[in-house]
Amino acid sequence: MKNSDELEGNTLNIYAFIVRADGPVGVRDVTRGAELSSTSVAHHQLSKLENMDLIEKDNYGRYTLKKRAPIEGHIWIGKNLVPQLMFYSFFFMGVFTAEIIIILLSLILKSLIIETSFWFLTAITAIAMILFLKESIGLYRKLNPKQTKL
Repeated sequence: MKNSDELEGNTLNIYAFIVRADGPVGVRDVTRGAELSSTSVAHHQLSKLENMDLIEKDNYGRYTLKKRAPIEGHIWIGKNLVPQLMFYSFFFMGVFTAEIIIILLSLILKSLIIETSFWFLTAITAIAMILFLKESIGLYRKLNPKQTKL
């Protein structure tokens, strides 16, 4: 889709901010909310989104969402844009949990013997889980700067 090709960087951050907004937002709201350097940058990006037919401007100069665009590599969950990598991390988290349970059972049931290859696979699962989680959190924070500051 042409829209997802152009929804990158500041344009994507502003679009995600407008989707999360509870109502119409002005240029200054967008500048602060998307952590932009100036209102002129916000205005340029808002015009771009308006030309893409994703947002619309009301009579008071405020912008509202017109339609949700599919974003490559992300899934909309409510008003949040969540990286698909997050789901891969959850998959590996489930597998890792099952492997840990098997290891714990081997400590209780002496008849259950864990082979060396199982330890190796458990380590690989843990590494995959951590890498996917790290990458997905990084992508999520890029699109949700205000929500992730501590």
